[in-house]
Amino acid sequence: MKRFGILLGIMLIVVSFSVSAVESVLIDFSTLTADMEDGNNTATLVDFSSKAGVGYTDEEKKLMMTSLAIEKWNVILNSSARTVINQKLSYTKASPVKADALKFGGDTVMGIRVHFPQDPFNAYAMVKPPFEIPAYMQKDEADTSGSKFDGYGVIKNVGTIKSIAMNVYGSNFTNGLGIILKDQDGNERNVFMDYLDFKGWRELGWSNPVYIDDIRNRELKKFPLYPRTTPMRQLIGFIIYKDAAEAGGDVITYIKDVKLIYDLAVLPGVDDIDNEGLWGILGKREEARRTSEWSKLGEMQVLRALEDKLIDKGATE
Repeated sequence: MKRFGILLGIMLIVVSFSVSAVESVLIDFSTLTADMEDGNNTATLVDFSSKAGVGYTDEEKKLMMTSLAIEKWNVILNSSARTVINQKLSYTKASPVKADALKFGGDTVMGIRVHFPQDPFNAYAMVKPPFEIPAYMQKDEADTSGSKFDGYGVIKNVGTIKSIAMNVYGSNFTNGLGIILKDQDGNERNVFMDYLDFKGWRELGWSNPVYIDDIRNRELKKFPLYPRTTPMRQLIGFIIYKDAAEAGGDVITYIKDVKLIYDLAVLPGVDDIDNEGLWGILGKREEARRTSEWSKLGEMQVLRALEDKLIDKGATE
């Protein structure tokens, strides 16, 4: 009887561990500082020049290289608020935290400036990366895991999300802040985090109201495993809101990082049969998605680089 009690205790511990939520960093802007002469970030650098074809100079092709470096991100106002002046005065900036600060001392975070219209109407600004963060891009040709941006805006094997945490520095603005995530099926979700009416650092949080911690209260279901694509979450950007009753003009805030707390979609372990080795279904599926991502992102970045070149040329004439 005593032996049975010990075994039962071990089983309960294992079950409890298997369903406990895990925490992963979706993005940390302190890792996205510019460490290259052209202002790019080495870890997230992507060269789109191979999509440009022939007829471009080396100088033009250099413009087709970009990364997730903080100052490469864009702040885009909604159409009714997007005047030339408002858009020009809305941008991101790499912002060092003082070395003697109590929190994140010596780190660099993303500073965001939004210049809203003074008129009394609702408006918002999206803070977006310079390109849609690829979910399946490989680090290099020898890497087949498709993990170049894991931890740089992408998290794999995400089941039910329990909560989202974001470290934000506020300056008593009454504007709201949200985050946009996309799943493996292309569905986007806008999650409102909180208002920015506080001073200093604060961890803003969103908790899933239908998440059930206790496995005994969950509705247990069986789901097919292989060859279902492993669920993931991809960062699309952030949103800063202005209510019609709020004053316009500049809004300044800072973001350090974003973390997800979630259940694993698939528990780690080794199957008795190497499904992927036999069938290769997921590999082919992810290769198709990589090709699609690269084609879409490459064409957009080439056009953007050429447009920047035309603007620079026009400015010097």
